[in-house]
Amino acid sequence: MSVAVVTDSTAYLPPELVHAHRLTVVPLTVVLNGAEGLEGIETFPADATRVLGGRRVSVSTSRPSPEQFARTYRELLDGGADGVVSVHLSAELSGTVEAARLAAAELGDRVEVVDSRSTGMGLGFPVLAAATAAAAGADLSGVRQAALDTVDRTTIYFYVDTLEFLRRGGRINAAEALLGTALSVKPIMHMPDGAIVVRDKVRTASRGVARLVDLAVEAAGDAEVDLGVHHLAAPQRAEQLLAALTERLGDRLHDTYVSEAGAVVAAHAGPGLASVVVHRRP
Repeated sequence: MSVAVVTDSTAYLPPELVHAHRLTVVPLTVVLNGAEGLEGIETFPADATRVLGGRRVSVSTSRPSPEQFARTYRELLDGGADGVVSVHLSAELSGTVEAARLAAAELGDRVEVVDSRSTGMGLGFPVLAAATAAAAGADLSGVRQAALDTVDRTTIYFYVDTLEFLRRGGRINAAEALLGTALSVKPIMHMPDGAIVVRDKVRTASRGVARLVDLAVEAAGDAEVDLGVHHLAAPQRAEQLLAALTERLGDRLHDTYVSEAGAVVAAHAGPGLASVVVHRRP
């Protein structure tokens, strides 16, 4: 008997890792010009990119329902799990954590919910830490603590071509978006407390990638690190990021994960996204 680990579709973990760590992934829903689909199952990054590049653009996302989470938790517990640790994207960005907590409240003390205060591999690294602890035989409290400790050691930065998509989705305020547009700057964002905040502004995409590298190296400090690199319709930027970081970090760099961001992040960040997530190893 062991602790089961649940996450949501915005972790963007490679399928082989989901399988190897026996993770359960609950998808968010994306609505693109009226067409609704489950992220990673019915709706994919290319779908979002196509809609966002068109003249008619209507996109929205929604959390899984508490009932979806409750059903998932019961299936895992009925299947033999001693408990469940459920790790999700920032509560500042989505009601997913709230829905998970509502469901967990129905099951007493057998389910623990963790807010990763991030998304992408900023969520993925805490999920992997929880799964590793569970596989090693940790109890419910130990698995939860492994996720929380990793949240504190993980930093995310990302570059977007425009703030417009974040403004439309309500993820940043209108004043910040207007400032970026007026100055024709390219913003670099971070999530110090789970909310998206402008960290830097640059003039060109190439400078944006270079600044992401500098910030990631700064976040790594003297630690050995793992990296997550995400992009949206910009694979060359991801390649540039990884190559530069591999050179700068040298033998302190361990595991790397490169993937295209899914439709939920695409809907709010827009094409051209480039992101780096730094996990400092203990």
